[in-house]
This record gives sequence, C-alpha cells and structure tokens, in this order.
Amino acid sequence: MSFTLVASLLLISGCSSVAKKQPNELAAQHPVDTVVRDDVDYVIDIYDPFEGFNRSVYRFNAGFDRYLYLPVTSAYEAVTPDPVENAIANFFNNIFEITNLSNAVLQLKPKPALETTGRIIINTTLGIGGLFDVATKLGIYRHQEDFGQTLGHYGVGNGAYLVLPVFGPSNLRDATGAITDSLFFSEVDILHLDEHSKRKLAFYLADAINSRHNISFRYYDTGSPFEYELIRLLYTKKRMLDIAR
Repeated sequence: MSFTLVASLLLISGCSSVAKKQPNELAAQHPVDTVVRDDVDYVIDIYDPFEGFNRSVYRFNAGFDRYLYLPVTSAYEAVTPDPVENAIANFFNNIFEITNLSNAVLQLKPKPALETTGRIIINTTLGIGGLFDVATKLGIYRHQEDFGQTLGHYGVGNGAYLVLPVFGPSNLRDATGAITDSLFFSEVDILHLDEHSKRKLAFYLADAINSRHNISFRYYDTGSPFEYELIRLLYTKKRMLDIAR
C-alpha cells in the first residue's frame, strides 16, 4: 500500500470521526452575540455590492499612481521650490472656496458661510490672488464643504461604496456630489477657462499634480493584507465625521 493511499485513508477516517461527533461537540465556544456587537461598525458591514469592480479599479489606481502620477508629481516637487509649491496650493484652495461657500449656504451654516466669504475676500486681495493664505494667519480657518456633505446633511445615505478611477474611494452619494460640484465650478467659471481650452487643460493638470503632492498616501504601503478593506472603512468613517460637524 503506497504512502499516498495510506494518507488518504487516514484523512477519510478522520473526517468520518468528526462527522460522528455530537452536535454539541462542534458548537462554537463563544456565542455570536458575545463577540459581534450591534453598536460597533465592522469592516464587513460597509455596503459594497460592486466589490469585484472596485477591487479592479483599486489595482488600476495603484498602477496608475506608481508608474505615472507619482513620477510626474515627484518631478514637479524636484523642480519647484517649496515657497512656490505653497503658493500654488494656496491659489487652488482659494479658487475652490467657491464650492465651500455654496455648500455652506445650502447647508444653512451661517458661520462657515461668513468665514469662507471673508477668506475669499482677504486671500484674493491681501493674498495677491490667493497665492498667500493671509486669512488663516488672521485666525479665519478653511471650512471644507462639498455637495456630498450637503446631501448627507439632509439625510441622503452613502449608497454603495465605489472606487473611482484615479480619484479613489467614494460612494454613490459622494460621486454624485463631486460631479455636481464640478459642474457648478465650470458654470461659474471664475477664470473664464471655457474661453481658453489650453488654459483650461493647464489648470486642471496643475490642480491634479498639486492635489497628489498634498496627499501622503501610497498604495500597498500600509503593511496590511486587508488594505482595501481598511481604506473602505477609513473613508466611510471620515465622511460620517465630515457630515456630522
């Protein structure tokens, strides 16, 4: 009798002995309700019906980030002095205050709306077109508001979790909000970008590079085999806090 056959017979015999055990011998040592609590949000609880698609996009984003986005951003950082990088970041922050203001108004938040208006006036004038963040130095801090938060403020749920190409983690509500904010910004067209296609392209490319420059996250650098789940949880928790404040 070969070793393989002996091993197979032993395995079958072991399985048979397990099958003959009484049900109470195979019961869990700890009841589910002592381990899983109703008042705790677990990673698996987040609604992710598009998980297969989302994981594929997550892998695409990791490759795009590693081989294109980060090299371009690194080149930008190498040739641009820090004061210039700060001025560019301040400029974009000031330009996009218009969406912060509109959403603060929509959420009926008088203090954030007034402070955002003050920031726009101060940074556009004293800050030379927003290149310097004078308002923050005066104690008037930035309020980050978007239409996804506005929808959440009025009770719209997250919807399904969604990983967007290049942009990363989101959900159906926030993706809708991002599109709405983008359309609103394009409609207002403060810089008259629609009249100059090359200027418009340069503006959005510079904005994309500046945005990546200000994000320290690196794909697959968390050291966790469950990075996708962790990012999903962290994003969902962060958005809950954004809406609650």
